[in-house]
Amino acid sequence: MPSKTILVTGCSSGIGLVTATGLKARGYRVFATARKPEDLEMLSQLGLETLPLDYSSSDSVRQCFAGLMEKSEGQLYGLFNNGAYGQPGAVEDLTRDTLRMQFEANFFGWHELTRLAIPVMRSHGKGRIVHNSSVLGFAAMPFRGAYNASKFALEGLTDTLRLELRGSGISVSLIEPGPILSRFRANALHALKENIDIEQSIYRDNYKGALARLAKEGPAAPFTLPPEAVLGKVIHALESRRPRPRYYVTVPTYLFGILKRLLGTRQLDRVLYMAGGEGKR
Repeated sequence: MPSKTILVTGCSSGIGLVTATGLKARGYRVFATARKPEDLEMLSQLGLETLPLDYSSSDSVRQCFAGLMEKSEGQLYGLFNNGAYGQPGAVEDLTRDTLRMQFEANFFGWHELTRLAIPVMRSHGKGRIVHNSSVLGFAAMPFRGAYNASKFALEGLTDTLRLELRGSGISVSLIEPGPILSRFRANALHALKENIDIEQSIYRDNYKGALARLAKEGPAAPFTLPPEAVLGKVIHALESRRPRPRYYVTVPTYLFGILKRLLGTRQLDRVLYMAGGEGKR
């Protein structure tokens, strides 16, 4: 039996890289994407088949999928949407263009790629769609508004898609990690410096704390797990006869999931405000 074909995005480091190599080791035919040529070369050296992908460009999304169909001869069993970045900043400091860039990368690109994948999966009568969301997809925290909004939107769209695909043979799952070791903070640091006018903001003191946190090497938050913790959930979503609609990863995700059910909005706000560290962590 030929191995199942999986497309894994955002494979330059962290969750995407570990997932791509882990699935290949389990016998899947993995196509791994990245934006930068040097990352694609690194992935090729690891024995992975690669495709360039920039979620913020429709042309790139379409070209990536066309390349996948050509190389796989029309085969696609699983899609793991993972590539994303976090734009820090207070909501009132987010320009329209900054928010648009966050949604292009974290939401619209994912949606476009998913729409291309579904007809192929329908033609085979089966498939697995797995979206890597976040604890911030259901628990808002201060100074993470752009990222919160993109992940809340993703979860709403994904929940709807799961209902619409009921009975099609295509399963849809969300993975909701808390803090995971990756280059996520380094990318967020760049986005903060690039897109937020720190010195002119009323929150400039908060941002100074955020800059220190984002620049810190190693885990910057309690209960941080390695990316292998997400790999296990992806494997279950791909291989289980009954994949779960949602997979929690890390203690904070379980904790906030429970608190969201138990606490009223005002009580939960106090917890999330303290957990967010006033933007300093």
